[in-house]
Amino acid sequence: MAKLISLKIDVSKIDKTKLFKGEKGTYLDLTVSVNDEPDNYGNDVAAWQGQTKEEVSAKAQKTYLGNGKVFWSNDTNVQQSNAANQAATNLTSKEQEEEDDGLGF
Repeated sequence: MAKLISLKIDVSKIDKTKLFKGEKGTYLDLTVSVNDEPDNYGNDVAAWQGQTKEEVSAKAQKTYLGNGKVFWSNDTNVQQSNAANQAATNLTSKEQEEEDDGLGF
């Protein structure tokens, strides 16, 4: 099932020692959770800085970076937060292909 998620993260909370260099840039491991029910603010997605196996085993405190919402899904059971999102859900696959900007994501 496909989903589109909108996240807002607080970059000031990123532990800069967790950034690592790759061939094409600087990266940070993130973990994202999609919950079945939204919180009091309508958010059903949470993101935190990735943890090493040792940090997980030690049950180290997570560094939460932000949260967000699933704003589109091809699952008919997802509730949409507003009319614009509902309209996006109702696009036919042909219309979705026409809106594709060719970026691959």
